[in-house]
Amino acid sequence: MRFALMIEPQQGLSYLEQLEIARLAERLGFEALFRSDHYRSFPGRADEPTTDAWTVLAGIARETERIRLGTLVSPVTFRHPGSFAKVVTTVDEMSGGRIDVGVGAGWNDPEHSQLGLAFPDIAERADLLEDELAILHGLWEEPDGWSFEGKQVSVLDAGFHPKPVQQPHPPIIVGGEGRPRSLRLAARYADEYNMSVSDPDQCSAKFALLDAECRKIGRDPATMHKSVMVGFLVGADEAEFERRVHDLLAMVGEAGTDAAAWLDEHRPRWIVGMPDQARAMAARFAATGAERIMLQDMLPRDHAMIELIARELIGRI
Repeated sequence: MRFALMIEPQQGLSYLEQLEIARLAERLGFEALFRSDHYRSFPGRADEPTTDAWTVLAGIARETERIRLGTLVSPVTFRHPGSFAKVVTTVDEMSGGRIDVGVGAGWNDPEHSQLGLAFPDIAERADLLEDELAILHGLWEEPDGWSFEGKQVSVLDAGFHPKPVQQPHPPIIVGGEGRPRSLRLAARYADEYNMSVSDPDQCSAKFALLDAECRKIGRDPATMHKSVMVGFLVGADEAEFERRVHDLLAMVGEAGTDAAAWLDEHRPRWIVGMPDQARAMAARFAATGAERIMLQDMLPRDHAMIELIARELIGRI
C-alpha cells in the first residue's frame, strides 16, 4: 500500500504552512501531498484565509525534490478547461514531472457565488467535466490542428506547446463517491479513481462497478488505478487520542459535540484510534483493491500526528 497526505488548506493555512507540511511529508516518506481546491473556508469558521491550489502547488514544486503533488479535486467550475490545461502543464514543468491532477464537478455553491463564479446544476457541471476530460487528453496528446466539439466547450485548430513533462500526460484522477456517471467518465478518461467518504465495503462494491464499466468499453480494468481518501485521527496513547478528538471537534466548529457519538459515526470510514487500530483499518481499505490511501488530515498543524501516522503505516501495510 502506498500513502499520500491530503490536507484542507481552506482551514486557514498560509502558503508557508503548506510548504512546511509538504517538506515534512517528503521527509517522512509519503509518496505524494494532495490538497483540496476550495476558495471558501470550511468546516468551522467561514472567515479563515484561503489560497489558490495551483498557485500554491507551483510554489511547493520549486521547494521540494521528490514528493508528488496534486489536487483532490479541482472543480471544473473554477477554471476554463483550456486554461486549466495550461496551468497544470506549467506546474508539471516546474515540478520536473511530479504532478497528479484530480478533477471533479464541484459542489460548494457559496464559494462560487461569493466570487461571481457560475454554479450550474449538476447535469451541466457533469457535462462540463466530460468536456474538460476530453480537452485535457486532446490538448496534451493530439497533434496541432486538433479540434473538438463538446457539450459546452469547443476547441478549434489547437496548438498546445509545450506538452507536459510527463508523457503522455500527468496522471488524471477522477474523484467521487462512485456515482454511475463518474465511474463511466473515469473508465473512459482517468488513470485513477479515488473513492471518498466511504467505508471499505462500499469501496469494494464501487470498485467492482468501476471494473465493469472498464470492461464495457474494452478497457482492461488492471489499467485503472484505485485509491481511497480516508480521514484519520490517531494517538500514541488514549490520552493523546482523546486530546486530538477534542482538538478536531473545535477545529470543525463542533466543540461541545458528544465525542463518543462523533467517533461512532466516523469509525466505519475513518482511520481512528491507537496505532494497532489504525493499521487494522488501513489493511481493510487495502483489501478493497485500493493501491494507495490519501490520508485526509483535518488537524494539519499537528505535525506530531503526521509523524505518528507515517511511522505506523508507511511500509507496514
